[in-house]
Amino acid sequence: MDGSVLVDDIRHERFTLGIGGHDVLYCDARFADAVEGPRPVVIFVHGFKGFKDWGSNPHVCSSLARRGFYTIAFNFTRNGVEGHGQDFTRLDRFEENTFSREVAELLEVIDAVEGLRLPHFERVDSERIGLLGHSRGGGIAILGACREPAVRSVSVWGSVATFDRYTEHQKERWRRDGYLESRNMRTGQEMRLGVCVLRDLELHRIELDIERGVRQLGRPLLIVHGEQDLSVRIDDGRRLLAAADPSLTEFEPIAQTGHTFGAVHPFEGSTPALEHAIERTARFFARHLGSATR
Repeated sequence: MDGSVLVDDIRHERFTLGIGGHDVLYCDARFADAVEGPRPVVIFVHGFKGFKDWGSNPHVCSSLARRGFYTIAFNFTRNGVEGHGQDFTRLDRFEENTFSREVAELLEVIDAVEGLRLPHFERVDSERIGLLGHSRGGGIAILGACREPAVRSVSVWGSVATFDRYTEHQKERWRRDGYLESRNMRTGQEMRLGVCVLRDLELHRIELDIERGVRQLGRPLLIVHGEQDLSVRIDDGRRLLAAADPSLTEFEPIAQTGHTFGAVHPFEGSTPALEHAIERTARFFARHLGSATR
């Protein structure tokens, strides 16, 4: 364990999970210290060019913890960030990432919850697990839930409806050069996607089909999307809605907001749109996962 901090009655503990070979997942657990008894778990899944400590992510996890959930956020091993850091210093690892790797790493986190390999595991109800995924992490969350029956419900924010977001011209250049550059507009860094990403998408097209995953999900799903999202347009949210079981699915468009609901990195405080998303998601998980004391 990497140490425990108590802020405003929210216990925050950093920890690591070894996942085979030499790979390690860097994780954060948060829960309300004063709440008694085991509580449901919500695992937060960050998106492309994201990380667990980006902008509002810690605020989101703390807000859900304050509402009675044990939250876990983690960095994918190939997201380009070293350890618990906040800078993209490992672009070599970023280039090695794949969609399938991220799904597998999410399953490792779910397995750690089921096995109670967590700090303060006595505060965890391993039979009540929910996933919250943002952007590309929404697609990863949906596919992870399809493969793990322990997940009871899923919420996605600004989620992609497909990982295949590249033109044929881009793919030709990708195969020719062995990489595709993707500029990080916040940092100005040119971040390379290795050809392994394209091969993964082509070789595992069926397994990585998010809409197919939604059709097979068979569990409650909440789709939250900003109506002015320019990174992942709300049409993606509507595609997920169209593929989903209407009896199990809720759709929450939020007006006059974009991909991060007005939040920025470094975090400058919450926004009405972000609080709307948090409150709507907390109510959804409370209905489908239950309270801390049940």
